[in-house]
Amino acid sequence: MELWNLLKSIVFLNSVLLVIFIGCVSCQISIPSKQDGFWYENRIAGAESILIEAFFDPVCPDSRDSWPPLKRALHHYGSRVSLVVHPFPLPYHDNAFISSRALHIVNNLNTSATFRLLESFFDQQDKFYNQATFDLSKASVVDEVAKFTSKAIENSNYAAVKAGFSDPKTDQATRFSFKYGCVKGVYGAPFFFVNGFPLPDAGSPLDYETWRNILDPLFPPAGQLRTETLDFVL
Repeated sequence: MELWNLLKSIVFLNSVLLVIFIGCVSCQISIPSKQDGFWYENRIAGAESILIEAFFDPVCPDSRDSWPPLKRALHHYGSRVSLVVHPFPLPYHDNAFISSRALHIVNNLNTSATFRLLESFFDQQDKFYNQATFDLSKASVVDEVAKFTSKAIENSNYAAVKAGFSDPKTDQATRFSFKYGCVKGVYGAPFFFVNGFPLPDAGSPLDYETWRNILDPLFPPAGQLRTETLDFVL
């Protein structure tokens, strides 16, 4: 009798798993019409360049602290290294989605201003981080972010920025950014990939020396074929 009950339990469990699998297959994530992310200094990765993918939450203190050393490393290596930033709004940070959406709005209006806005969010996180907007409605927060965004990019076109928050395409783009991170296995911010491989210590800032230790071995001496690999235990 106990064996029979065990067999019934196994059959039931397999049935549930099959239903879940079929459901997942039938509701696959839509594919966006273009790649996600913002290229730093429009330095799109070439076949021979090193590619860094960074997942940042604009109102995340650890994302903020990770940016200066990464930016310093980018300036050191120049065109040999490319960076693409993906907004990854963490659900436990108030206004993360709204600020990430602002990045998409500005990127549509002027791609050269996207990182200016990101740095403004990093520099003035206290305006939007968690308790700062606790007593405000969502509409009021959106209006404050729109004003902040327009000022940060040194553009008086507040109306265009505000209109971007009513455009379903910017909402969809921000959702795609988050879903892309989930597909890549991102679970916190900051989160980094180098040439497609995740770095350890996800969720923690990396200092400049760490970036040098990661990237220097990837560049061979002049005239030699690059064969070195990123040697990390993941």
